Amino acid sequence: MTKVRPAAVSGAFYPDDTSVLTTMIDRLMAAAPAERDDTPPVALIAPHAGYIYSGPVAATAYSRLAPWRDVIDRVVVVGPPHRVPVRGLALSSADAWDTPLGRVTIDRDACDVLLARAGVYVDDRAHAAEHSIEVHVPFLQRVLGEGWQLVPVIAGGPEAEALADSLSPLWGADRTVVVVSTDLSHYHPQATARMIDRVTAEAIVAAQWEALDSDQACGASGVRAALELTRRHGEHVRLLDLRNSGDTAGGTDRVVGYASFLVAAP
Repeated sequence: MTKVRPAAVSGAFYPDDTSVLTTMIDRLMAAAPAERDDTPPVALIAPHAGYIYSGPVAATAYSRLAPWRDVIDRVVVVGPPHRVPVRGLALSSADAWDTPLGRVTIDRDACDVLLARAGVYVDDRAHAAEHSIEVHVPFLQRVLGEGWQLVPVIAGGPEAEALADSLSPLWGADRTVVVVSTDLSHYHPQATARMIDRVTAEAIVAAQWEALDSDQACGASGVRAALELTRRHGEHVRLLDLRNSGDTAGGTDRVVGYASFLVAAP
């Protein structure tokens, strides 16, 4: 029997109605800049809040993936834990994940490759109610269509080099893109958040993972590991979008920061 992880946050972080969700994502994508790079992205960094808040910034990242839908078969989404502590890389034992847009197959062979690495294990409790990976899946379904497979990874702990070692077999793999899920600063006045997030963005573009902590990015573990791999491979990071909830759909007294980045081959 196929073991399926049901959608946990549809109707909260994004619409649970198929038609409404499709229309929302398509509108967000249509509003994003349409540019094609010379090569497909090695990785994207994108936010994971409710679509009304971070959706426009996430769409800016996914607009750079859309031109490559015919050459991407596997997406590794690396998100932080919000409900269950994780140290290392926690995988899902499911064979597929459901969203209102349909079912996505899990790449079990790729998961087995990761499970052979130190610090990688299965923890379905960590995945059960976690939103940091799930919110990216409907975007990927609209951008990539059918036929691609998902590798959902929750990353936790401060050991950037060890996490990078564990993730390394899939980084830059053929027909693969990595999506690192993170929001930036939380609950500062908008002017303060803009200053903090600008410094964070500069550190990410410079691949200076040592300068990042969880106060600057709630997905710091995954971002730090990705930046370590970026340095090892001589790749480049480009800032695509930098906004906050005060710019998109919220007030300005206590905002959450969002950014999207593209990691490109040298």
